[in-house]
Amino acid sequence: MQLEAQDTPAQIPKTRAHLKSEAGTSTHPSRLTSAKTNSLSHMNRASDSGLNLKVLVVGGAGYIGSHTVYELIRNGHQVVVYDNLSSGHQSAVPEQAGFYLGDILDEHQLEQVLAQESASRPFDVAMHFAAKLIVPESVTQPLRYYHNNVEGLRVMLSALVAGGVRNIVFSSTAAVYGSTTGGECHEDDRTIPINPYGETKLAAERMIAWTAQAHGLNYAILRYFNVAGADTSLQIGLNKDQLTHLVPLIMQAALGQREKLEIFGRDYNTPDGTCIRDYVHVTDLAQAHVMAGEYIVKNERPLLCNLGSGRGFSVREVVEEALSMFSFRYAYAPRRCGDPAKLIANIERARHLLGWQPQRNLQTILQSDYDYRRRLISGQEPASQ
Repeated sequence: MQLEAQDTPAQIPKTRAHLKSEAGTSTHPSRLTSAKTNSLSHMNRASDSGLNLKVLVVGGAGYIGSHTVYELIRNGHQVVVYDNLSSGHQSAVPEQAGFYLGDILDEHQLEQVLAQESASRPFDVAMHFAAKLIVPESVTQPLRYYHNNVEGLRVMLSALVAGGVRNIVFSSTAAVYGSTTGGECHEDDRTIPINPYGETKLAAERMIAWTAQAHGLNYAILRYFNVAGADTSLQIGLNKDQLTHLVPLIMQAALGQREKLEIFGRDYNTPDGTCIRDYVHVTDLAQAHVMAGEYIVKNERPLLCNLGSGRGFSVREVVEEALSMFSFRYAYAPRRCGDPAKLIANIERARHLLGWQPQRNLQTILQSDYDYRRRLISGQEPASQ
């Protein structure tokens, strides 16, 4: 299939089913034929770092993981995805990437994948996107979150150490900061989470640091803030039935998929009484993961960075911006458990060390999510349960 040339990043076609590992027995990840590779050669570009990495992306069929897979491939890296598809979609994995169906808690299977892949070329970097991340759910199901987010990471680290993979990029969260006094979060601020989700991520960060010290690993811990939007191709985006984040909930209201948007809380200590958050486009975030992986390989030193836009918007401000673009109803509702009043990223470290700067604004975030969700309604993509 010949792609049309375009100014925006070329979309990645998904015309082939990916091979799976079944019953604990891995098969080789599928690869492009030479003809396919030639027809897509114009969409891959050499990385600015000059590196060509082989990257294992655990959780690469999910929202942020799949966008990172796209950006890795667009930068000329080789990618293998390992995912249990509990919240992701195999259709989100581009055909240029290898794919294994497997669970992060299955240490034996993960070790098999690492061993099999190393026979042709060892992994340079592993990336972790396999956490559960819904704050209210973590409050009511803390044991489930500790099991997946902490024990799952322990299993992955154990397999990486045994398999000789020395570099890991970990997706963390602003929730590790808890309720900040000034609202702007710096990487060296105190970390006092106020919900189990944030606690599990902080425990995971500390596990990575201690494991790195004991086994000579390099790591990048990336604390992100509110991620939203969809890839320019509209082939991937946040594809879930049970949505809890503001931007996709707004779009569901705008598209008639819900009667109205609920704004949780109007009595926070903020100018308009609603929570203030820092919104970053998922593609900007994915590009930062690529840069972080390249950074730790080249510099062989750990990295801890915030990733956001560096600017805060209240929930009401986001709603008003969306109302200037779309029509929908909204109403106020009681606060949700575990929501801090204000979280904004200080991103100077990411700018200085990675040369990273988010390129997409709030309007682009809103429009891309709307366009992607409208595509879902047309039935071109399945929704997860």
